[in-house]
This record gives sequence, structure tokens and C-alpha cells, in this order.
Amino acid sequence: MQFHTGRLIDHVHLRARNIANTRYFYEKCLAVLGIPITAKGNGWFQIDELFVDAADAKTIPSHVHLAFQARDPQMVDAFYKAALAAGGTDNGAPGPRDYHPGYYACFVLDPDGNNIEAVFHGPNTRSAPSVVIEPTS
Repeated sequence: MQFHTGRLIDHVHLRARNIANTRYFYEKCLAVLGIPITAKGNGWFQIDELFVDAADAKTIPSHVHLAFQARDPQMVDAFYKAALAAGGTDNGAPGPRDYHPGYYACFVLDPDGNNIEAVFHGPNTRSAPSVVIEPTS
């Protein structure tokens, strides 16, 4: 079985009720996956394809399910602990899931109620560590 990633999503945009709490949450739990904040400014931040900004009085916070890739089950466990310590709420402790053989995941709710997952799909090889996009002249 092959999985192809990096072809469908250009970016995901979330709106946060409290941008400081939300940034802290993502900064801490994604750090254990080796993914740092890549850009930030007043009222917004970006982590790879994830863009988050502050919801205003007329815009409600987002409510979505996001799944982040982990390299092994230990990384899923560390993500879960970091997410809870950073203000997340348990929505499914780390463990095997029946989605397909080797699926190991955890679920937490971020400060705005988004269902956030860290998942390891079992032993695998990757064709590349990431998709590289370079502007042409």
C-alpha cells in the first residue's frame, strides 16, 4: 500500500479565539514533531502549510480535524503529552486504531475546539522528506 502526500492541500487556515493561547499550544506540541513556527506577526503565525490568525468579533473560530504526521509511536506519545501540557484537552489517548494495520494515533482538542491528531502509519519509507517548492525566474 502506498500513501501519497503533499499533492492536495496548499494550506489550512484556522481562526483562533485567543491567538496567544493557540500559538503557545501549536508551538509546544508541534515542536516534538520537529516542526517549528516558520513565520509570525501581530495576530498571526504560520507552521508549514498551517496558517492561524486571530478571529475578530464577526468571525467565529474554526472547527476542523487536523492530523499531523509522526515518525514513530513515541513521537505520537510525546505530542499527546506536550499538547495536554500546552492547554489541549484529551480527545483520545495514544494507541493503535483500527483504521488500517499499523495506525497509531492520539487526539486532542486545541484551545478553540479543533480536533488535532498525531498519527504514525506504521513502518514505512518515504520517497522524500518533504515537498520542495522553488520559485522559477
